[in-house]
Amino acid sequence: MTIAKPTGQPASIQHRASLSVAIIARDEERHIGQALASVADLATEIVTLVTESTRDRTASICRSYGAALYIEPWRGFPAQRNRALALCNNDWVLFLDADERVPPTLADEIRTLLATDHGAPLQSQTNSRPIAGYWIPRYNQFFGKILHGGGWYPDHQLRLLRRGYAHFDESRLVHEFAQLDGEAEYVHEHLLHLNIEHADELWFKQRSYAIQEAHVLYREGRRARLRNLVGAPLREFRRRYFGLGGYKDGSLGLFLCATMAYFEFVKYIHLMGLALLRRPT
Repeated sequence: MTIAKPTGQPASIQHRASLSVAIIARDEERHIGQALASVADLATEIVTLVTESTRDRTASICRSYGAALYIEPWRGFPAQRNRALALCNNDWVLFLDADERVPPTLADEIRTLLATDHGAPLQSQTNSRPIAGYWIPRYNQFFGKILHGGGWYPDHQLRLLRRGYAHFDESRLVHEFAQLDGEAEYVHEHLLHLNIEHADELWFKQRSYAIQEAHVLYREGRRARLRNLVGAPLREFRRRYFGLGGYKDGSLGLFLCATMAYFEFVKYIHLMGLALLRRPT
């Protein structure tokens, strides 16, 4: 159901590059206003796809920023992103999460990229295929601190997509990413991700991911063994803390790497439970 679609754009976002920003959201009143403000001078179209079960002021905040607002049922992350992509009208689409911000330096780099696009896809420097997307590095902020290791940096995200050359695999339940009909290149400037502010938020988010990943593994025919309950968490801690430099972030890095190792245990214990109960996914 379409709730509001503005007939015009605020003056601050008129006459800019052919870029849409797409945001999918549910219960994001705490974050979404600042996300919208960070792209107000960048995009000629802002599309917000809000889940109809939203209980807070997310939709009204989107309206107040002049965004095209659609309130629709939740389909799952990849299907929701495909729907948002279909609602956009410009040549390029920047996907932004409600808890992310586009700093001015990244906005300037995106403007520079789009200024070289005159309607036909640019060709990759490495082959003749069109450039269909750009990876954007991302700073992750946990408890007010930007991380530099543990897998949270540089955390490249494939978010700037050429419309008509990208789609999301709807069979992937978590950590979805775009599949391109063309090549992807890299930008230099960073997104800012306000990842975790409170401990209960970390617990809820990672538990949800662990359970979803267990269902994916179960559907693929994977089964947990007793050794996974010990081996997988140890490998995850070693990978993040030593291999990916979690030690660079001091005691916070140690805590987060240990937390991620614990949720590997949660994933495999849940996978074991699915097999014991023989539950469909």
